[in-house]
Amino acid sequence: MITIIDYGSGNLRSIKNALTKVGSQVKITKDKKEIKKADTILLPGVGAFGKAMKNLKNYKNTIIKHIEADKPFLGICLGLQLLLTKSEESPNIQGLNIIPGEVTRIPALGKVPHMGWNQLNITNNCPILEGLEDEYFYFVHSYHAKPKEKNVIAATADYHIKMVAVLWKDNIFATQFHPEKSGKAGLKILHNFIEFSK
Repeated sequence: MITIIDYGSGNLRSIKNALTKVGSQVKITKDKKEIKKADTILLPGVGAFGKAMKNLKNYKNTIIKHIEADKPFLGICLGLQLLLTKSEESPNIQGLNIIPGEVTRIPALGKVPHMGWNQLNITNNCPILEGLEDEYFYFVHSYHAKPKEKNVIAATADYHIKMVAVLWKDNIFATQFHPEKSGKAGLKILHNFIEFSK
């Protein structure tokens, strides 16, 4: 069972449908008690960093305890960025600070927001990237993550600059792109996460 946190900043229906398609049971909930009991948490994210963190205020400690208990966690898009310490988008609001680093605006070397399909450059043997090589994934974002520890970067994508596409640290996984909107390759990532979570 994968529990998706409904905190008012996520694209819930499409990710639930994608997870169901690859054989997972899915629960969407705002109930902190249910989230505390969850074996696996998924944190989606669409919108602004600051608003999302305000909406997550009541869930922050629960998410941190879940991760500290070595339970699987997947963040998607803004759900990746929220794992970091801070963001230029909302300078006075701290992120979850689970992965030290900052989120900065994509340089205006091309169109911003970055919207479209990009190929991954896989940099290590991340479990959710198993069986993937030259596939393309769908991105929609104006900011990108810059973790302090480079060994947590599992894949990058090129968009005038090299940007973090996947983060991985122990039981924590996060994608800047939307696997639920990335066709068969995206479904493969979700399937791999489900297998890791068993």
